[in-house]
Amino acid sequence: MILVETNVLFALSLTVMAGLATGIGSIIALFAKTTNTKFLAGSLGFSAGVMIYVSMIEIFQKSRTYIASATNDTVGYYIAVVSFFVGILLIGLIDYFVPSTEGDIGNLTENETRSIALKRMGFMTALAIGIHNFPEGLATFTSALKDPHLGLAIAVAIAIHNIPEGIATSVPIYYSTGSRKRAFIVSFFSGITEPLGAIIGYLILRPFFNDVVFGILFGIIAGIMVFISIEELLPMAREYEKSKVTIIGVILGMAIIALSLLLFL
Repeated sequence: MILVETNVLFALSLTVMAGLATGIGSIIALFAKTTNTKFLAGSLGFSAGVMIYVSMIEIFQKSRTYIASATNDTVGYYIAVVSFFVGILLIGLIDYFVPSTEGDIGNLTENETRSIALKRMGFMTALAIGIHNFPEGLATFTSALKDPHLGLAIAVAIAIHNIPEGIATSVPIYYSTGSRKRAFIVSFFSGITEPLGAIIGYLILRPFFNDVVFGILFGIIAGIMVFISIEELLPMAREYEKSKVTIIGVILGMAIIALSLLLFL
């Protein structure tokens, strides 16, 4: 019982850390004079590399193994594949019905500052990011609950991914209100939905936790993370920087997470 509670607290603390990285992005945006676009693009590429590698090589395989342990290899493989695409469908529907406007921050002009439209864009971005963070929170929490080392890797990748989201949320609000405090608070609370999603998901699913449920969740998580990497992280990285720094970040992310997983075999 004590071990279970310790695992839950550890998983929740990682999820909180990942979610609150939006606050880091907000601080960077509000107090830095310039943004190092190469570093930002490389970091986003790194995060995508970690998430794609760990999803396809580690999480999907865990999904298949857990389900197979309660059924058989063939059934385990089929259900893992279906779960993977269910995860893609789930986050794809969220992305479709609640589109993020974070790419619009590069188009701001001086004439738009303090306008109602700009202020609305900031709050709508915060809302969109908040809803997107729900499944990300559950992904981090569930992974850390079952495998702390894997959960740590996912938490770091999602935290990096959340930093530009904090920038996207805070910049329009700051330019429309002139208040760094308000911009930071809105950005900060958009990240709170990540641990909130983890807690709600855990409370709903806790009575049903077994190897099959964990396997299905891992398959869904793998799909969600691959979609986020391909649809959000890589295009955003290319938007900030057109050089090869993005693909270098991707390869570096894959190599480092692969090495870290090998060290803990």
